[in-house]
Amino acid sequence: MTQFVDVILPVAVPKLYTYRVPVELTGFVIPGQRVIVEFGKRKRYSAIIRKVHGVAPMAYQAKYIEAILDPLPIVTEDQFKFWEWIATYYMCTIGEVMLAALPSALKLASETRIVSNPDFNRDYQQLTDSEYLIVEAIEIRNVLSLLEISEILDQKTVYPLIKSLLEKKAVLVEEELINKYKPKIDKYVRLTADYTREESLKNVFDALERAPKQLELLMQLISQSKMFGHSPIEVKKNSLQKAAGASSAQTAQLVKKGIIEIYEKEIGRIESYDGSLTPFNELSSQQAVALKEIDHAFKSKQVCLLHGVTSSGKTNVYVEKIKETIAAGGKVLYLLPEIALTTQIINRLKKYFGNCIGVYHSKFNANERVEIWNNVLSGKGYDIIIGARSALFLPFKNLDLVIIDEEHENSFKQYDPNPRYHARDAAIVLANISNAKVILGTATPSIETYWSANQGRFGHVTMKKRFGGIQLPEIFCADIQEERRKKKIKGVFTTFLSNAMKIALENGEQIILFQNRRGYAPQWSCDDCGVVPQCSRCDVSLTYHKFQKKLNCHYCGYSINPPSKCDACGSQKLAMIGFGTEKIEEDLALQLPKAKIARMDLDTTRSKSAYQKLLAGFENREIDILVGTQMVTKGLDFDNVALVGVLNADQMLGFPDFRAFERAYQLMAQVSGRAGRKRKRGKVIIQTRNPNHWIIQKVIANDYEAMYHQELLERKNFNYPPFYRLIQLTVKHRDKNLTEEGARELVKLLQVELKGWVLGPEFPSIARIRNFYLMNVLIKFDRKASPTKIKRYINDSIGKLKQNKTFKSCIVKVDIDPI
Repeated sequence: MTQFVDVILPVAVPKLYTYRVPVELTGFVIPGQRVIVEFGKRKRYSAIIRKVHGVAPMAYQAKYIEAILDPLPIVTEDQFKFWEWIATYYMCTIGEVMLAALPSALKLASETRIVSNPDFNRDYQQLTDSEYLIVEAIEIRNVLSLLEISEILDQKTVYPLIKSLLEKKAVLVEEELINKYKPKIDKYVRLTADYTREESLKNVFDALERAPKQLELLMQLISQSKMFGHSPIEVKKNSLQKAAGASSAQTAQLVKKGIIEIYEKEIGRIESYDGSLTPFNELSSQQAVALKEIDHAFKSKQVCLLHGVTSSGKTNVYVEKIKETIAAGGKVLYLLPEIALTTQIINRLKKYFGNCIGVYHSKFNANERVEIWNNVLSGKGYDIIIGARSALFLPFKNLDLVIIDEEHENSFKQYDPNPRYHARDAAIVLANISNAKVILGTATPSIETYWSANQGRFGHVTMKKRFGGIQLPEIFCADIQEERRKKKIKGVFTTFLSNAMKIALENGEQIILFQNRRGYAPQWSCDDCGVVPQCSRCDVSLTYHKFQKKLNCHYCGYSINPPSKCDACGSQKLAMIGFGTEKIEEDLALQLPKAKIARMDLDTTRSKSAYQKLLAGFENREIDILVGTQMVTKGLDFDNVALVGVLNADQMLGFPDFRAFERAYQLMAQVSGRAGRKRKRGKVIIQTRNPNHWIIQKVIANDYEAMYHQELLERKNFNYPPFYRLIQLTVKHRDKNLTEEGARELVKLLQVELKGWVLGPEFPSIARIRNFYLMNVLIKFDRKASPTKIKRYINDSIGKLKQNKTFKSCIVKVDIDPI
């Protein structure tokens, strides 16, 4: 019987596409495998088989699949169900979901560009003739597309060859090279073969009597390596030198004498844990009660909200649930909003669980992600996966528990490109498909989550006290307006905050300063005419970055050198207005010259290991003051932080968004929670022009309930979530008039059925980004209305707009549940 397969293509087409299976491949195709197919004119893709059947398509003649890439499926049935839900709920195509889900090395296309791997060992003997020809051509021309490789070999299908070369690490997909990933290499020390016997060592000890440091190094090596015991271990060069109080020069002398040798070893993404496992902490009475209540909630609910104040010990509760899950044979997914948090959590968990932890996030290159993907798919690699939102798409087997830490965080929302999913909501659906349980943990739940818990949809467990009886930090306000009036303020710091910082440093304590704006100064303005340099591609002013000596656009990356005079009036009176993390770092160095200062924002954490180095430095007390954007608010745990400063609360409170007050409360409460976590009570100072603002007063009182009820009342009165659902449509075009006309036409089409639920169109606060003009249309509809019908009507309306030749070139972006 002739076989056909429906495949998911890695392109934004609405339907699955059907291909015919050649006779020689009949019986070998399985849903979840990758196959090579031709789609369009001469374009080839690696597609995923969704369904095998015997029915030919009616609308077109089915082409043949050209090759099967995988002996076994790389995508599971549960994943397919998850992808289909995301595509339906977030109004995108399943091909776009596939593009987001798969590591790039698993989704080759004819446009994919292949480059030489600089780390290839040049072992050409392992290559076939065709593979050698490809490698040779790439070395001559530097980069080749798959289409060009196909022409060089004069054969249609080259995907299996490229797959083989990737596995042999002879080539890289071009985007992998952009990541500039270098494996972590550590240096180790061992005795040379001539000195592994006790007799020969005695002679060495005598010879080194006049070189005490070298002798100490040798003694430490023998001790640390346990070379005469039953299970010798490898010794790192750095740790050996530190233990012996010796230098690299003294180590080099022992190498020169032929007594020891230094060798290098590649360290994995999570360094293997060689130490003995730490016994699990005994839970406090509050934690034990919380654990029991979570178990009780899970008897009737799939999801449980763990609402615990900062430093109440929520992680210890997670650890107990993870232990129970692994003991029962299940797997755990631990989602975090920021890559920075994975470092601290890994270090804590591997002391309990050893090497059964995997990490998955965007800082890893494509080859690393494929390796983790295959380990998870096998079901034998990891018991716990820790990651940011992309970890949702891994091919889990026996997934029994999902933990979403800091569930309120905006970072869980994907903005661009499609699918614009929210990892918290998607994780709940994934858990439902996998028959797993979900714990949502936070000190400041999102309004929607807390409302769902109060409505009885989720279980609800509270932890109201800090672990160890530590009090919540004292929170004070510093009135910027009053200090400016009295001319007391120094740069960006009030005298109240300056004095508190000096006292903390004198006591040997650490400080965190929070300012939710990176760069040096938000605006570079002319004193005479007031003109501010603007981005040529976006409707936004340029931000000055002193380290780069550039004015940068944070939306498109456009940059210029700072002008020496005003382009508008020619005046040389130019001033910097406002302050970002870079300026704070500079002002601190002037006011507190002895303090060791570090900055944590997007500019300082672009590399994969940047987070780890910063956090390790702060944890080891090599850094006195950490200045950062909202990265520093997210669940970090440091025991020596005595003071937290919020440098400009008004910036958060004045943001034009219905969630502004909720977010401001969450940010201030979370960053406040970094203070005084282990020993004595911490202190928080909030700088503001309006110390009596009701949100600031609720932060001071740590009164989440009052904030929640006030915000809930506002949202009910003005038809916002959780009482109404939101869908935002954004019309984009390079022509401003066409953007406006297209948006107005779309509103007319929508209002036929949706009437008063359609608001707009209107230009957003930044009306042009990357030379595209934007207009927003907001659809608000009652929770009782059918989302399926409304989404179907929206799709129909967008389709009608596209059928109009005038608006065919307009792009319409759909964002479900925008935040």
